[in-house]
Amino acid sequence: MLKKTFAVLAFLISLVALFSFSNKWIQKPVIRTIVVDAGHGGYDVGARGLFSTEADVSLAIAMKLGKRLETEFPECKIVYTRTGKALPGNLNDLNDANHLRAEMANEAKGDLFISIHCNSAGLRAGGWNSKRITGYTTKKVVTGKGKKKKTRTVKTPITEIYYVKNMVAGTETFIWAADRSGIKSGYINVEEPGNTSDSVAESATDSNIIMPDMNSPEFRIRSQLYEKKYFTKSLMLAGFVEEELVKTGRSSRGVKQRNDKGIWVLQATGMPSILVETGFITNEEEEILINSEQGQENIVQSIVNALKRYREAITRS
Repeated sequence: MLKKTFAVLAFLISLVALFSFSNKWIQKPVIRTIVVDAGHGGYDVGARGLFSTEADVSLAIAMKLGKRLETEFPECKIVYTRTGKALPGNLNDLNDANHLRAEMANEAKGDLFISIHCNSAGLRAGGWNSKRITGYTTKKVVTGKGKKKKTRTVKTPITEIYYVKNMVAGTETFIWAADRSGIKSGYINVEEPGNTSDSVAESATDSNIIMPDMNSPEFRIRSQLYEKKYFTKSLMLAGFVEEELVKTGRSSRGVKQRNDKGIWVLQATGMPSILVETGFITNEEEEILINSEQGQENIVQSIVNALKRYREAITRS
């Protein structure tokens, strides 16, 4: 009798374990589509360094990142906004190209949007000549005639030309500003209750889709709730990216929010979105680094590691 009881218990435990394993096996991945965006392109070369441009460096890093993601995240679809030197879609208008970036991400039902850029600062890449006062000379100057004649001392500055090295360096990761919720609302398609997917809903051009009234208070409230969800996830991923870059020896300038035209594409994507400034192309040493194989490898691996941490975090939540 005892043996039979143990046998039944063992069978039940095995059944539960098998059921649990099966559930995990058929569970959909939390990240299904990652959109990799190489900033700028075509006539829009972005920031210029001493020997390279932001468009070219961003493309090189973005392509390496995409290929690595295809290996490290085989369950994910990787979408590229551009794979060559031209603007997305071979367009000739910068605004149209930026709109196309967002459209590509949204139509792909992206779960994440990662835009790769380079930063710039100062008057010129590498450095520039400036002038400073090192002292003064004095001389007597006579003005007026007769009784109105006066003598006064005039100071004349002594100047020298000196070289200012462009020292601004470090990485930054941007997310869309939290106070611009009204802008992003229009690009977030809210799914019906019970569907916990974080991907964008079907395109409004599909004939079988009944779009909600985007002007209704209910829709705006629900959109804002989803915006907060995307903002939190964007902030989480951006923080992970900066932390991983620091581990490679890079200097981090932190996670920042922006609300200007420069990151319009982040505001127009209905998914967690980040823009990674991989380094200052106007800094001589950093330009060499972000153009090097090792430098680009470190950037790519840092983003991949951050994505793994992000995936683990949202899987647990």
